[in-house]
Amino acid sequence: MIASSTEPPLLKVDQLAKSFGERPVLEGVDLSIPRGSVFTVLGPSGTGKSVFLKCLAGVMQQDSGMISFEGRPLVATDKETLTDFRKRCSFLFQNNALFDSLSALENVSLPLEQTTNLDSHEIQRRSMDALSQLELESFRDRFPSQMSGGMQKRLALARAIVTRPELVLFDEPTAGLDPLRRNAVFSMIVKYQRRFNFTALIVTHDVPEALVASNRVALLNGGKICFEGTPDDFSSSLDPVVTGYRDSTDALRESLASIKGQAQDI
Repeated sequence: MIASSTEPPLLKVDQLAKSFGERPVLEGVDLSIPRGSVFTVLGPSGTGKSVFLKCLAGVMQQDSGMISFEGRPLVATDKETLTDFRKRCSFLFQNNALFDSLSALENVSLPLEQTTNLDSHEIQRRSMDALSQLELESFRDRFPSQMSGGMQKRLALARAIVTRPELVLFDEPTAGLDPLRRNAVFSMIVKYQRRFNFTALIVTHDVPEALVASNRVALLNGGKICFEGTPDDFSSSLDPVVTGYRDSTDALRESLASIKGQAQDI
């Protein structure tokens, strides 16, 4: 269930900045993620979406700005808050980041082995439960290389949810997939987000799928968030930055029609 507008956000970002050398990538990002939502950050390739997500996950360290979880700032000096956040958050990498030398069951068990004091019996029980929820229990002994791309996505999600997180970060989950498989991945995210009631934060450049699957969307452009609102708000926005990104396919269609028309006149 999505938190009401009067409740504090699960995750809040204030003036987040990150540069590589003299090249700024994030230049003061502000964003609030409601609890229980499917929230998507859109933006062109190379605009810093994955960098933004990795800063939130602690994979990268921001240069400045504040990230807060349930109103508590995530700072290096507060080890207790950071540890609590890492236990309650999972990250699903763009390339799935599965271990080829481990079976499906071993891949899913790994986060529990590394972050909990559960005994081996309980770890196996929870891991098998996660595989079962993702319809993968019969593939427990298979290696990732023996599984289809879609099954690997489900396996990566099983590993992400086995710790029962409250927040799951998805880094370009449909990268390199055809339209049918993109639809399947977004459907999977929404299905299991509702089943397990976690908050999903997705970064992607797949506009149509994101608008259908998300409760709220934001557009990252020029190192800042230039739009944040509902999918309907995004679809009807007349902001030139939004329309330039949203309607790029229509612009291409018109350009190609013009080129074809000119060719016929020759």
